[in-house]
Amino acid sequence: MSDIPNAAPDRAAQDDVPIQYMARTRAYYRALGYDAPYRWAHNVDAPFQSLKKPLAQSRVAIITTAAPYNPANGDQGPGAIYNGGAKFYQVYDGDTSQSHDLRISHIAYDRVHTKADDSGAWFPLPALKQAAAQGRIGEVAPRFFGAPTNRSHRVTIDTDAPEILARAQADGIDAAVLVPNCPVCHQTVSIVARHLEANGIPTVVMGCAKDIVEHVGVPRFLFSDFPLGNAAGKPHDKASQALTLELALRLLESAVGPQTTMQSPLRWAQDPAWKNDYNNVALLSEEELGRRRAEFDKQKEIAKGLRETAA
Repeated sequence: MSDIPNAAPDRAAQDDVPIQYMARTRAYYRALGYDAPYRWAHNVDAPFQSLKKPLAQSRVAIITTAAPYNPANGDQGPGAIYNGGAKFYQVYDGDTSQSHDLRISHIAYDRVHTKADDSGAWFPLPALKQAAAQGRIGEVAPRFFGAPTNRSHRVTIDTDAPEILARAQADGIDAAVLVPNCPVCHQTVSIVARHLEANGIPTVVMGCAKDIVEHVGVPRFLFSDFPLGNAAGKPHDKASQALTLELALRLLESAVGPQTTMQSPLRWAQDPAWKNDYNNVALLSEEELGRRRAEFDKQKEIAKGLRETAA
């Protein structure tokens, strides 16, 4: 891996800062007519485990919030509208020796600035396999794990995180890379990372929602200032994806204590104006807010039916 490029300019615009997703999400749902603000998980500290062996001898797993494609679940293709019918509510796993079609239509990624047409931007299995082939890591774990994006902290803490831990322990993994996509996804994987770390497995979260991950409190966090849905690197840019994974691996090796954040030097675009668009109520008309409220209620009913079926 070549040296990290100094991609950022010397000076930045005053508004060229990480998006405050918690505040923006709170204002967005208030504008839609939902009065009770969502309470994000919050911790003032975090567990921490050092690597037990060098990465070149370590078995590394991926934990994702992406969902396996199922043609019976409606439009999940690039640019698809939010699709509550594609959600999953139980932990799943997949054989890493096989190819997988994982998609993110079921979650609130940035649909304005990314098309979700390259899974390498949110599911870094190809990059991790390349790292193994190059001897950067010992091996890719035999399975990756899917973490349900659950708004309930308690379900994630009591059910999903312990289930992922049990599967990770069964596979004898030495470290885990966790890759979220939407705002709540960032909370979900942060909770899972804390649980894994508290039980002896070093972790690193690769994400785009800095405020949420740091609010939950994780051992290690690689922040990419990209639109949601691109935590593993820029789409159709293998060099970006390889570098993003490499930075996460370096953080696994170098962090000396919990709540260590590293920011990727890569920029989505020189013009930071893209940061103004995600769920920004100042840019939405009353008509558009009404349309979104109706669509959100429709998708909630679909998701409720799926939850009840899965229970």
